[in-house]
Amino acid sequence: MNLDVRRIGRTRYEQAHALQQDLVARRVEGLVGDTLLITEHDAVVTRGRKSPPGDADGVDVPIVTVERGGEATFHGPGQIVGYPIVELPEGRRDLHRYLRDLEEVVIRAVGDFGVTGRRVAGYTGVWIGDRKVCSLGVAVRRWVTWHGFALNVVTDLTAFRGFHPCGLDPNVMTNLADHVDRATYDPDGDAAERDAFVSDVEARLVQRFSEVFGYDEYVERLDG
Repeated sequence: MNLDVRRIGRTRYEQAHALQQDLVARRVEGLVGDTLLITEHDAVVTRGRKSPPGDADGVDVPIVTVERGGEATFHGPGQIVGYPIVELPEGRRDLHRYLRDLEEVVIRAVGDFGVTGRRVAGYTGVWIGDRKVCSLGVAVRRWVTWHGFALNVVTDLTAFRGFHPCGLDPNVMTNLADHVDRATYDPDGDAAERDAFVSDVEARLVQRFSEVFGYDEYVERLDG
């Protein structure tokens, strides 16, 4: 079983959403195989199916309401967003298991940087201590998944303060970079160091995704 990995660089949310829709339709028809999209978005707040009215009023970035589960969250530069467009096979057609598997991908990936990620009972996502580092929200069409996970790596966390991300206090959000040692990432480094760190985290996420979901191999493409 093979996985097509597409690193599409920085995108507008609408651009990545349209690409997901196209891939989901083609995956349902059996015209393409499983795909993992990796991107960073321009600043945007997305609202999910559980978002209460007015939950993101007052934020100073675009707001988009989409099909995924969950409530409002922020996407922006420095955050790695993964969109798996995969057909869940017989025996794995359980959305709760799928969410736990996505959490496991992130937990293993942050572990590669010496950081202990964990689940918190009653919540979806991945936490480091008492701070949330990764949000999840998914949708499924005929057992083909879309939407996915958003891992804060070097994100501007002030962007979460204009609303309650996933219904939580905005101060609960954290970055992976805040928990690694300076030999791994120096917050005083230049843009090239930042980009290299984000790229390293992307690579680990891809490897761990392939591992958790049982792909024999994956092929990466740089589309950005």
